[in-house]
Amino acid sequence: MATVIQAAKTRLPQLLQTSLHGNIGVRAASTLDISGVYPPIPTPFNADESIAYDKLEFNINKWNTIPLRGYVVQGSNGEYAFLTAEERVEMVRRVKKMVPQEKLIIAGSGCESTSGTIDMTQRMAEAGAAAVMVVTPCFYKANMTNEAMIAHFTKVADTSPVPVILYSVPGNTGLDLSPEVIVKLASHPNIIGLKDSGGDVSKLGLVAFRTKEKGFQILAGSAGFLMPAYSVGCVGGVCGLANILGQELCTLVELFKAGKMKEAEALQQRLVGPNASVTKQLGVPGLKAAMDDLGYYGGPTRLPMLPLTESQLTAQRNVFKESGYM
Repeated sequence: MATVIQAAKTRLPQLLQTSLHGNIGVRAASTLDISGVYPPIPTPFNADESIAYDKLEFNINKWNTIPLRGYVVQGSNGEYAFLTAEERVEMVRRVKKMVPQEKLIIAGSGCESTSGTIDMTQRMAEAGAAAVMVVTPCFYKANMTNEAMIAHFTKVADTSPVPVILYSVPGNTGLDLSPEVIVKLASHPNIIGLKDSGGDVSKLGLVAFRTKEKGFQILAGSAGFLMPAYSVGCVGGVCGLANILGQELCTLVELFKAGKMKEAEALQQRLVGPNASVTKQLGVPGLKAAMDDLGYYGGPTRLPMLPLTESQLTAQRNVFKESGYM
Protein backbone atom coordinates (compact mmCIF):
# COMPACT_ATOMS: atom_id res chain seq x y z
CA MET A 1 0.00 0.00 0.00
CA ALA A 2 2.84 2.42 0.79
CA THR A 3 4.19 1.88 -2.73
CA VAL A 4 0.82 2.82 -4.23
CA ILE A 5 0.51 6.00 -2.19
CA GLN A 6 4.10 7.04 -2.84
CA ALA A 7 3.60 6.49 -6.56
CA ALA A 8 0.44 8.59 -6.43
CA LYS A 9 2.30 11.44 -4.74
CA THR A 10 4.90 11.51 -7.50
CA ARG A 11 2.14 12.55 -9.89
CA LEU A 12 1.74 15.92 -8.19
CA PRO A 13 1.37 18.53 -9.57
CA GLN A 14 0.57 17.18 -13.02
CA LEU A 15 -1.52 19.23 -15.41
CA LEU A 16 -4.13 17.69 -17.62
CA GLN A 17 -3.20 17.57 -21.26
CA THR A 18 -5.45 18.90 -23.99
CA SER A 19 -8.42 16.55 -24.13
CA LEU A 20 -9.80 14.92 -27.26
CA HIS A 21 -12.32 17.75 -27.42
CA GLY A 22 -9.69 20.48 -27.27
CA ASN A 23 -10.39 21.66 -23.74
CA ILE A 24 -7.57 22.28 -21.32
CA GLY A 25 -8.07 21.71 -17.61
CA VAL A 26 -5.77 22.07 -14.66
CA ARG A 27 -6.01 19.58 -11.82
CA ALA A 28 -3.52 18.19 -9.35
CA ALA A 29 -3.27 14.43 -9.37
CA SER A 30 -5.41 12.77 -6.73
CA THR A 31 -3.83 10.85 -3.86
CA LEU A 32 -7.06 9.47 -2.39
CA ASP A 33 -6.40 6.08 -0.80
CA ILE A 34 -9.27 3.74 -1.71
CA SER A 35 -7.81 0.52 -0.31
CA GLY A 36 -10.09 -1.74 1.72
CA VAL A 37 -13.41 -3.56 1.54
CA TYR A 38 -16.63 -1.89 0.38
CA PRO A 39 -20.16 -3.25 0.11
CA PRO A 40 -22.00 -2.02 -2.99
CA ILE A 41 -25.15 -1.38 -1.01
CA PRO A 42 -28.59 -2.39 -2.31
CA THR A 43 -31.35 0.20 -2.51
CA PRO A 44 -34.04 -0.85 -0.01
CA PHE A 45 -37.61 -0.62 -1.26
CA ASN A 46 -41.00 -0.69 0.40
CA ALA A 47 -43.75 -2.94 -0.96
CA ASP A 48 -44.90 -0.09 -3.23
CA GLU A 49 -41.33 0.24 -4.64
CA SER A 50 -40.68 3.59 -2.96
CA ILE A 51 -37.26 3.84 -1.29
CA ALA A 52 -37.32 2.73 2.34
CA TYR A 53 -34.91 5.24 3.87
CA ASP A 54 -35.65 3.99 7.38
CA LYS A 55 -34.50 0.51 6.33
CA LEU A 56 -31.42 2.06 4.72
CA GLU A 57 -30.51 3.61 8.07
CA PHE A 58 -31.12 0.27 9.80
CA ASN A 59 -28.64 -1.45 7.46
CA ILE A 60 -26.09 1.36 7.63
CA ASN A 61 -26.08 1.27 11.44
CA LYS A 62 -25.20 -2.44 11.32
CA TRP A 63 -22.53 -1.99 8.62
CA ASN A 64 -20.96 0.88 10.56
CA THR A 65 -19.92 -1.60 13.28
CA ILE A 66 -17.74 -3.49 10.76
CA PRO A 67 -14.26 -2.23 9.73
CA LEU A 68 -15.35 -1.56 6.15
CA ARG A 69 -13.43 1.17 4.31
CA GLY A 70 -16.63 2.76 3.11
CA TYR A 71 -19.63 2.25 0.87
CA VAL A 72 -20.32 2.14 -2.84
CA VAL A 73 -23.70 3.74 -3.45
CA GLN A 74 -25.52 3.24 -6.74
CA GLY A 75 -23.38 0.43 -8.08
CA SER A 76 -24.94 -2.53 -9.87
CA ASN A 77 -26.38 -3.95 -6.63
CA GLY A 78 -28.11 -0.63 -6.02
CA GLU A 79 -30.44 -1.23 -8.99
CA TYR A 80 -29.35 2.15 -10.32
CA ALA A 81 -30.73 1.31 -13.76
CA PHE A 82 -34.22 1.29 -12.23
CA LEU A 83 -33.87 4.56 -10.30
CA THR A 84 -34.50 8.13 -11.41
CA ALA A 85 -31.59 10.57 -11.45
CA GLU A 86 -33.06 12.29 -8.39
CA GLU A 87 -33.31 9.00 -6.48
CA ARG A 88 -29.72 8.10 -7.30
CA VAL A 89 -28.42 11.40 -5.95
CA GLU A 90 -30.67 11.32 -2.89
CA MET A 91 -29.37 7.87 -1.95
CA VAL A 92 -25.84 9.26 -1.86
CA ARG A 93 -26.92 12.30 0.10
CA ARG A 94 -28.72 10.17 2.71
CA VAL A 95 -25.88 7.66 3.11
CA LYS A 96 -23.36 10.46 3.55
CA LYS A 97 -25.35 11.76 6.52
CA MET A 98 -25.57 8.28 8.10
CA VAL A 99 -21.92 7.26 8.14
CA PRO A 100 -18.87 8.36 10.18
CA GLN A 101 -16.58 10.91 8.56
CA GLU A 102 -13.80 8.35 8.04
CA LYS A 103 -15.96 6.12 5.82
CA LEU A 104 -15.44 6.83 2.12
CA ILE A 105 -18.50 7.22 -0.09
CA ILE A 106 -17.95 6.13 -3.69
CA ALA A 107 -20.92 6.92 -5.91
CA GLY A 108 -21.86 5.25 -9.15
CA SER A 109 -22.31 8.09 -11.64
CA GLY A 110 -22.20 6.26 -14.95
CA CYS A 111 -24.81 7.03 -17.61
CA GLU A 112 -25.02 6.01 -21.25
CA SER A 113 -23.96 9.40 -22.61
CA THR A 114 -20.79 11.27 -21.74
CA SER A 115 -22.70 14.49 -21.06
CA GLY A 116 -25.13 12.65 -18.79
CA THR A 117 -22.24 11.07 -16.88
CA ILE A 118 -20.55 14.45 -16.45
CA ASP A 119 -23.75 15.93 -15.04
CA MET A 120 -24.38 12.96 -12.72
CA THR A 121 -20.75 13.04 -11.54
CA GLN A 122 -21.10 16.69 -10.57
CA ARG A 123 -24.30 15.97 -8.70
CA MET A 124 -22.83 12.99 -6.86
CA ALA A 125 -19.84 15.09 -5.76
CA GLU A 126 -22.19 17.79 -4.46
CA ALA A 127 -24.13 15.10 -2.57
CA GLY A 128 -21.00 14.07 -0.68
CA ALA A 129 -19.19 11.42 -2.73
CA ALA A 130 -15.41 11.33 -2.21
CA ALA A 131 -14.99 9.61 -5.59
CA VAL A 132 -17.17 8.35 -8.42
CA MET A 133 -17.24 4.93 -10.05
CA VAL A 134 -18.06 5.17 -13.75
CA VAL A 135 -19.38 2.11 -15.56
CA THR A 136 -18.72 1.54 -19.24
CA PRO A 137 -21.49 2.76 -21.57
CA CYS A 138 -22.92 -0.32 -23.25
CA PHE A 139 -26.22 0.16 -25.09
CA TYR A 140 -24.54 0.73 -28.47
CA LYS A 141 -22.05 -2.09 -28.02
CA ALA A 142 -20.78 -2.18 -31.59
CA ASN A 143 -19.70 1.44 -31.31
CA MET A 144 -18.08 1.19 -27.90
CA THR A 145 -14.57 0.78 -29.27
CA ASN A 146 -11.37 1.31 -27.31
CA GLU A 147 -11.16 4.80 -28.79
CA ALA A 148 -14.72 5.56 -27.68
CA MET A 149 -13.98 4.39 -24.15
CA ILE A 150 -10.85 6.52 -23.95
CA ALA A 151 -12.73 9.57 -25.21
CA HIS A 152 -15.60 9.00 -22.75
CA PHE A 153 -13.56 8.44 -19.59
CA THR A 154 -11.09 11.21 -20.45
CA LYS A 155 -13.85 13.78 -20.86
CA VAL A 156 -15.53 12.69 -17.63
CA ALA A 157 -12.26 12.80 -15.69
CA ASP A 158 -11.32 16.18 -17.19
CA THR A 159 -14.43 17.74 -15.71
CA SER A 160 -15.00 15.73 -12.52
CA PRO A 161 -14.50 17.58 -9.22
CA VAL A 162 -13.68 14.26 -7.50
CA PRO A 163 -11.44 11.31 -8.46
CA VAL A 164 -12.76 8.82 -11.00
CA ILE A 165 -12.69 5.01 -10.71
CA LEU A 166 -13.20 2.99 -13.88
CA TYR A 167 -15.82 0.24 -13.62
CA SER A 168 -15.75 -2.86 -15.81
CA VAL A 169 -18.61 -5.32 -15.25
CA PRO A 170 -18.93 -7.49 -18.37
CA GLY A 171 -21.56 -9.72 -16.76
CA ASN A 172 -24.01 -6.79 -16.89
CA THR A 173 -22.75 -4.68 -19.78
CA GLY A 174 -21.39 -7.31 -22.17
CA LEU A 175 -18.24 -5.19 -22.45
CA ASP A 176 -14.88 -5.89 -20.81
CA LEU A 177 -12.66 -2.82 -20.51
CA SER A 178 -9.38 -3.88 -22.10
CA PRO A 179 -6.01 -3.73 -20.32
CA GLU A 180 -4.70 -1.42 -23.04
CA VAL A 181 -7.47 1.12 -22.40
CA ILE A 182 -7.10 0.87 -18.62
CA VAL A 183 -3.34 1.38 -18.74
CA LYS A 184 -3.71 4.41 -21.00
CA LEU A 185 -6.39 5.96 -18.81
CA ALA A 186 -4.33 5.27 -15.68
CA SER A 187 -2.03 8.11 -16.76
CA HIS A 188 -4.83 10.63 -16.30
CA PRO A 189 -4.27 12.57 -13.06
CA ASN A 190 -7.92 12.31 -12.05
CA ILE A 191 -8.42 8.60 -12.81
CA ILE A 192 -7.19 6.83 -9.70
CA GLY A 193 -8.33 3.25 -10.03
CA LEU A 194 -10.41 0.43 -11.40
CA LYS A 195 -13.15 -1.82 -10.11
CA ASP A 196 -13.13 -4.97 -12.21
CA SER A 197 -15.85 -7.59 -11.79
CA GLY A 198 -14.80 -9.81 -14.68
CA GLY A 199 -12.96 -12.34 -12.53
CA ASP A 200 -9.88 -12.58 -14.76
CA VAL A 201 -7.13 -12.49 -12.14
CA SER A 202 -4.40 -12.60 -14.78
CA LYS A 203 -5.83 -9.38 -16.27
CA LEU A 204 -5.77 -7.73 -12.85
CA GLY A 205 -2.16 -8.77 -12.37
CA LEU A 206 -1.19 -7.44 -15.78
CA VAL A 207 -2.85 -4.09 -15.16
CA ALA A 208 -1.27 -3.86 -11.68
CA PHE A 209 2.16 -4.54 -13.21
CA ARG A 210 1.77 -1.99 -16.00
CA THR A 211 0.43 0.76 -13.73
CA LYS A 212 2.50 0.20 -10.59
CA GLU A 213 4.48 3.43 -11.08
CA LYS A 214 1.34 5.51 -11.62
CA GLY A 215 -0.32 5.21 -8.21
CA PHE A 216 -3.22 3.37 -9.84
CA GLN A 217 -5.36 1.33 -7.44
CA ILE A 218 -7.33 -1.79 -8.38
CA LEU A 219 -10.38 -3.12 -6.56
CA ALA A 220 -11.63 -6.66 -7.07
CA GLY A 221 -15.28 -6.68 -8.03
CA SER A 222 -16.26 -9.88 -6.27
CA ALA A 223 -15.54 -11.77 -3.04
CA GLY A 224 -15.10 -14.97 -5.02
CA PHE A 225 -11.59 -13.94 -6.08
CA LEU A 226 -10.69 -11.42 -3.37
CA MET A 227 -7.64 -13.28 -2.01
CA PRO A 228 -6.23 -14.07 -5.49
CA ALA A 229 -6.78 -10.42 -6.42
CA TYR A 230 -4.75 -9.22 -3.44
CA SER A 231 -1.98 -11.64 -4.38
CA VAL A 232 -1.55 -9.98 -7.79
CA GLY A 233 -1.58 -6.39 -6.54
CA CYS A 234 -5.16 -5.31 -5.88
CA VAL A 235 -5.68 -3.05 -2.86
CA GLY A 236 -9.26 -3.89 -1.96
CA GLY A 237 -12.61 -5.11 -3.11
CA VAL A 238 -16.12 -3.92 -3.86
CA CYS A 239 -17.99 -7.10 -3.02
CA GLY A 240 -21.71 -7.76 -2.97
CA LEU A 241 -21.13 -10.41 -0.31
CA ALA A 242 -19.82 -7.68 2.02
CA ASN A 243 -23.43 -6.60 2.50
CA ILE A 244 -24.06 -9.76 4.53
CA LEU A 245 -20.62 -11.14 5.42
CA GLY A 246 -18.67 -7.92 5.71
CA GLN A 247 -16.76 -8.91 8.84
CA GLU A 248 -15.67 -12.17 7.22
CA LEU A 249 -14.28 -10.32 4.19
CA CYS A 250 -12.43 -7.84 6.39
CA THR A 251 -11.00 -10.78 8.35
CA LEU A 252 -9.88 -12.40 5.09
CA VAL A 253 -7.93 -9.28 4.17
CA GLU A 254 -6.39 -9.09 7.65
CA LEU A 255 -5.28 -12.73 7.46
CA PHE A 256 -3.75 -12.20 4.03
CA LYS A 257 -1.85 -9.09 5.12
CA ALA A 258 -0.61 -10.90 8.24
CA GLY A 259 0.80 -13.69 6.10
CA LYS A 260 -1.58 -16.28 7.57
CA MET A 261 -2.12 -17.91 4.21
CA LYS A 262 -3.60 -21.22 5.35
CA GLU A 263 -6.28 -19.48 7.40
CA ALA A 264 -6.94 -16.99 4.61
CA GLU A 265 -7.19 -19.77 2.04
CA ALA A 266 -9.69 -21.70 4.16
CA LEU A 267 -11.86 -18.61 4.66
CA GLN A 268 -11.72 -17.70 0.97
CA GLN A 269 -12.91 -21.20 0.07
CA ARG A 270 -15.87 -20.96 2.46
CA LEU A 271 -16.94 -17.68 0.84
CA VAL A 272 -16.95 -18.90 -2.76
CA GLY A 273 -20.31 -20.69 -2.65
CA PRO A 274 -22.33 -17.96 -0.92
CA ASN A 275 -20.70 -15.34 -3.13
CA ALA A 276 -21.62 -17.16 -6.33
CA SER A 277 -25.21 -17.49 -5.17
CA VAL A 278 -25.76 -13.77 -4.52
CA THR A 279 -23.87 -12.61 -7.62
CA LYS A 280 -23.71 -14.51 -10.92
CA GLN A 281 -26.32 -17.14 -10.04
CA LEU A 282 -29.20 -15.24 -8.42
CA GLY A 283 -28.00 -11.64 -8.51
CA VAL A 284 -29.70 -8.82 -6.63
CA PRO A 285 -32.83 -10.85 -5.71
CA GLY A 286 -30.54 -13.47 -4.17
CA LEU A 287 -28.56 -10.85 -2.28
CA LYS A 288 -31.67 -9.19 -0.89
CA ALA A 289 -33.09 -12.56 0.17
CA ALA A 290 -29.84 -13.41 1.97
CA MET A 291 -29.93 -10.03 3.71
CA ASP A 292 -33.41 -10.79 4.98
CA ASP A 293 -32.21 -14.19 6.21
CA LEU A 294 -29.12 -12.85 7.97
CA GLY A 295 -30.50 -9.93 9.97
CA TYR A 296 -30.43 -7.08 7.46
CA TYR A 297 -33.26 -5.57 5.46
CA GLY A 298 -33.22 -6.76 1.86
CA GLY A 299 -36.81 -6.30 0.86
CA PRO A 300 -38.24 -6.42 -2.65
CA THR A 301 -36.57 -5.53 -5.92
CA ARG A 302 -38.09 -3.15 -8.45
CA LEU A 303 -39.85 -4.55 -11.48
CA PRO A 304 -38.99 -5.96 -13.91
CA MET A 305 -36.64 -7.78 -11.51
CA LEU A 306 -38.55 -10.56 -9.77
CA PRO A 307 -38.02 -12.03 -6.29
CA LEU A 308 -36.62 -15.53 -5.82
CA THR A 309 -38.90 -18.50 -6.22
CA GLU A 310 -39.28 -20.85 -3.26
CA SER A 311 -37.01 -23.40 -4.90
CA GLN A 312 -34.32 -20.77 -5.52
CA LEU A 313 -34.57 -19.54 -1.94
CA THR A 314 -34.22 -23.07 -0.59
CA ALA A 315 -31.22 -23.75 -2.82
CA GLN A 316 -29.51 -20.55 -1.68
CA ARG A 317 -30.11 -21.32 1.98
CA ASN A 318 -28.54 -24.73 1.48
CA VAL A 319 -25.44 -23.09 0.01
CA PHE A 320 -25.09 -20.82 3.03
CA LYS A 321 -25.68 -23.74 5.40
CA GLU A 322 -22.98 -25.79 3.66
CA SER A 323 -20.48 -22.97 4.24
CA GLY A 324 -21.55 -22.57 7.87
CA TYR A 325 -23.20 -19.16 7.55
CA MET A 326 -26.78 -20.17 8.31
